[in-house]
Amino acid sequence: MRIIALLFIFCFISKQSGAQNNPFVLGMTIGGAEINENQLPGVLNEHYQYPTEEEIVYYYQKGFRLITIPFKWERLQKSLGGELDYAEMGEIRKLVSLAAKRNMQVILCMNNAGRYRKYGVEYIVGSSAVSRQDFADCWNKIANAFAGYDNIYGYNIMAEPHDMQAFDWQTSAQWAINSIRMADKRSRIIISGNNYAAPETWYDYSDQLKYLNDPQDKLVYNAHCYFDYDYTGKYLFSYDQNQAWDSTGIQRAKPFAQWLKQHNKKGMIGQFGVPDNDPRWLNIMDKFLQYLKSENIAAIYSSSGKRLSGNIVSSYPLAGIERPQIKTLQSYVSGSVIAQQPLPQVKTETQIKTETQIDKPTEKPVSADPPSFYLFLPGTILLPEPNGGLYKPVLKPTTREKATREAKYRNP
Repeated sequence: MRIIALLFIFCFISKQSGAQNNPFVLGMTIGGAEINENQLPGVLNEHYQYPTEEEIVYYYQKGFRLITIPFKWERLQKSLGGELDYAEMGEIRKLVSLAAKRNMQVILCMNNAGRYRKYGVEYIVGSSAVSRQDFADCWNKIANAFAGYDNIYGYNIMAEPHDMQAFDWQTSAQWAINSIRMADKRSRIIISGNNYAAPETWYDYSDQLKYLNDPQDKLVYNAHCYFDYDYTGKYLFSYDQNQAWDSTGIQRAKPFAQWLKQHNKKGMIGQFGVPDNDPRWLNIMDKFLQYLKSENIAAIYSSSGKRLSGNIVSSYPLAGIERPQIKTLQSYVSGSVIAQQPLPQVKTETQIKTETQIDKPTEKPVSADPPSFYLFLPGTILLPEPNGGLYKPVLKPTTREKATREAKYRNP
């Protein structure tokens, strides 16, 4: 009996220790590349723009170590089955690299609601116009491109699929899983629920997703949860008009949490957010995050960033003023499994370049006499200096269009 009692105590302590060693994961969505969906594909840096280093640094200094970068399929792959767009991929690679320098992990999220637009018409994934093979092809190419980046947290294969008609989402998701695993066996694959990933209707619309198979067992199921009256996250009315109360978020997330527990699945709330115009919303969010933490469900705050700072739920400063949501979020991000590092002040590349120019030592003159021998890497282009002297490699220049763009709130 004494041995049995000791074993029971050991198991209980082990379980408690495991819970303590599994801290809460809280991330931030930095939007911009997914906006202006009526301009598809649109013009980069005119109709849409990827986040900047400044935005990444801001959230790093606030303690975040996980960010979501949303994008539009039509911009990344301008023709179905074609190659991924060079400029778009360059922007995403730059962001992933900037995050990696700060020990931040990245989720790449396709914001297309289960559709692809051709010639101004939206077609559902699985239809003859946009086949599941097309969908899988795009994700295989994305995974091939980013499999070598250690800070890819996961691929969110589709945000908020809905009204899929005869083209069931489960089958399309399995195609994407299979194609990603051909290229990347390490990263998580994030699966959004049907019906806009609504947690309160998960059993009705997304129960079949439990049959999805990942040979690496790294699926994460994703729901989106807002607290306003119509569940949209637009918060068109006041707190009282929305008929919200302290446990609104908990009640809406419960069906999803119960489903995860019932089927032993991992989950996250990939979008949530509250307005900045009434402190009672912050109280709802606080209790909501407490609940997710107790259920070991990760959370990603809704689209924020410079271009979305005018949105009522954005956590990015507006006119240089901190938003009230960020303080509540910070009280949870400090315990995040991603945010375990101290928060040194991080300088942007522009600041580093400026300081380098100021502190740059005077260069010593180089003799005009050419050296007696040379050592060059393969493929180096060599040109002589005027009037003799050392040879220099010439790099091909790259150009980037720079402009401003309009921002609008959350895409479907």
